[in-house]
Amino acid sequence: MPATALWAAPRSRSTAFFRSMLQHGDITALHEPFCNVADFGETEVEGAVVRSERELIDAIRELARHRPVFFKDTTDHRYAEVLADKEFLAGTRHTFLLRRPEEIVSSFYALQPDMELSDVGIEGLYEMYLAVLAAGGEPPVVVDSDDLVERPAATMAAYCAAVGIPFRPEALSWDATARGEWQRTDRWHVAVANSTGFSKSRTAYRHTAENNPELARFAAHHRPFYEFLWDARLRVDQEARAL
Repeated sequence: MPATALWAAPRSRSTAFFRSMLQHGDITALHEPFCNVADFGETEVEGAVVRSERELIDAIRELARHRPVFFKDTTDHRYAEVLADKEFLAGTRHTFLLRRPEEIVSSFYALQPDMELSDVGIEGLYEMYLAVLAAGGEPPVVVDSDDLVERPAATMAAYCAAVGIPFRPEALSWDATARGEWQRTDRWHVAVANSTGFSKSRTAYRHTAENNPELARFAAHHRPFYEFLWDARLRVDQEARAL
């Protein structure tokens, strides 16, 4: 099987998704390896330290020759080597996790008030989507994070069917605990460390796109990219939902 990538906008419940994938047991799962290289200059793949996007692409490709590999990463960074590597773009099974930009900006700002426009990450998802198609890859599977928390079993079953991974209902729950995979960025993952499954609980934020002009501008910029990807989403059921 090719490696399966989950590219996610920040604050889109992607670490909960990763936590579920860990429950499969027979999949080697990597948590934000490209983001680690961008932020910390290195990441670890099966005990080996890699220090560049190029090394990481090669390590993932080699690992996937021997076992199923799943990695999740966020698109608040732009990964130039990934976008330029047509073989990796076409040979990896790319999937996306999407969330409304108005929700992302509030959640991100609460943790990083000096956030920038690109941190919302949805334009980065859009660029990756087009790059995969241009390289001749299969159209990415796009998951709406609202579906993930409102219909977790149906959504994960549809996702697994789309990417060729056996669906395991027991992977919908886990023990509440922090994980070594996100130790360096644990302040971003407090909620999932305390969780035991997918939750649709909402957090009330002081600063939102409704009362903060800068956050409103960020959300409005990413809204067209969100709508493009939302239209391409995995249809979990026939229930219509307004944008």
